[in-house]
Amino acid sequence: MSEVVPWLDRRFNFDFPASLYPNILARVRGTPPRMEDAVHGLSREQLVVKHGGRWSIQENAGHLLDEEDLFWRRLKEYHAGVETLTPAPYQDIELKHNDGQIETILRDFRAARERQVQLLTGFRPDDFARTAWHARLKVSMRLVDHLLFMAEHDDHHLARIWELAGGPPVAG
Repeated sequence: MSEVVPWLDRRFNFDFPASLYPNILARVRGTPPRMEDAVHGLSREQLVVKHGGRWSIQENAGHLLDEEDLFWRRLKEYHAGVETLTPAPYQDIELKHNDGQIETILRDFRAARERQVQLLTGFRPDDFARTAWHARLKVSMRLVDHLLFMAEHDDHHLARIWELAGGPPVAG
């Protein structure tokens, strides 16, 4: 059984100052090398095996790549000052990432994330306090909150990848 709390069961507390955006942006920026490290040296079989019908390592990595389009759209929405963020297209979708190569997923994810970080470096400090409504969470989120949400989503899937890979033991 997985020790990773299901994503849709997670709750978030956005009660920190917007001035923490550089710290949170560092987490967002650091996901590509952490994902590369998590899958380094794994065999194709390890990458694509499903345990209990749940996503494989490669599907978790591919899902992070898939979400980059949504996160890019939301960054542009914050920049434009929209009132409501585009909702995530949650539906039962069949992932096809096991058909591809992990190297392609890693390369494309790094490029997409670098594009987002580049856009964010052009934002002014007060831009990170802009708000928009997040429908699933039913909260008004600042851009800095959205970045934390992205970082937590990244870490959720990285934790699952480490778990599936038999990664670093968790202190307990």
